[in-house]
Amino acid sequence: MLLEELRPQINELKDRLGELKAGLKIAQKEERIQDLDYQMAAPGFWDDPDKAQKVAQEANNLKSDVDTFNSLNHKLEDLETLWEMAMEDQDDSLVAEMESELEEARKTLSDLELGMLLSDQYDANNAILNLHAGAGGTEAQDWTSMLMRMFTRYAERKGFQVELLDVLPGEEAGIKSATLSITGHNAYGYLKSEKGVHRLVRISPFDANARRHTSFSAVDVMPEIDNTIEVNLNMDDVRVDYYRASGAGGQHVNKTSSAVRMTHLPTGIVVQCQNERSQLQNKERCLQLLRARLFEYEKAIQDKKINDIAGDYQAIEWGSQIRSYVFQPYTMVKDHRTGAETGNVQAVMDGDLDLFVESYLRSLKH
Repeated sequence: MLLEELRPQINELKDRLGELKAGLKIAQKEERIQDLDYQMAAPGFWDDPDKAQKVAQEANNLKSDVDTFNSLNHKLEDLETLWEMAMEDQDDSLVAEMESELEEARKTLSDLELGMLLSDQYDANNAILNLHAGAGGTEAQDWTSMLMRMFTRYAERKGFQVELLDVLPGEEAGIKSATLSITGHNAYGYLKSEKGVHRLVRISPFDANARRHTSFSAVDVMPEIDNTIEVNLNMDDVRVDYYRASGAGGQHVNKTSSAVRMTHLPTGIVVQCQNERSQLQNKERCLQLLRARLFEYEKAIQDKKINDIAGDYQAIEWGSQIRSYVFQPYTMVKDHRTGAETGNVQAVMDGDLDLFVESYLRSLKH
């Protein structure tokens, strides 16, 4: 690429960022940050830990948006200056470096534009993701473990923290179910697009005759709910069971009844956690999961969509999928809600879900 051809690209990114400033409400966010910083500096601010945590989290989220915007703005200004110097000296050796910087800026700008679509009440929250193997036996359990890896990779790409809270291994391979905690700004907003049944078509490695198999796995995504949000939970309605954790985790985990299962008797909702070292930590995590599930339950009733209740998938099988992943006889991943598709299956399985997440979020605004 010639040096002269870089200037229109820089200008295009600067124009897009300028248009984005109003949509992102940068000025309003900066004012809100000042207000929150003033609150946090007040005497006695931490006397109410729950309220203080909520204020601090809001400030951090706003600062993340503003800092990303300002950092990108500075980068484009620096690129413009570098381009002018290179043109003055006719120094083509900087072209490769500037192309790399432009590509990075383009990716950051796309993320900012996508972030504008995350305006629902709980989009900024952390996410709790559940996976359940459906029809297909060992093949479906292997598919569920592949999905867990895919979502873990996607979350890491976004800079989120991933914690495995609970897992039930399959008898031969894969997993029957798993629960992940995904922590980061807008984690729920990005991952809510993944709620539904995911379908795999491939030649099964578990079939001696190398036949093509279709497998299903259900993914459930909930926002993590903090103590400042009202959830109708009476502990008298909850049965708590303790048991020994299974799988890896060291001698302490496997020799003590540290795993916790909670059953909400009025609704039948069951949650469990075995990942933490102590029973108390698992109990706290379990309670967090239960609050999130009850929140989804109550929200589903209010929305008159009882079939969308967290974890309640009546048919994890043919015809109910939101997305299909085809490995053979051709390669394709297609989202049946938006029509978005790609032939690069490997990239998707390595966590490149941006195409599907963005298409879904844009479809919500139309």
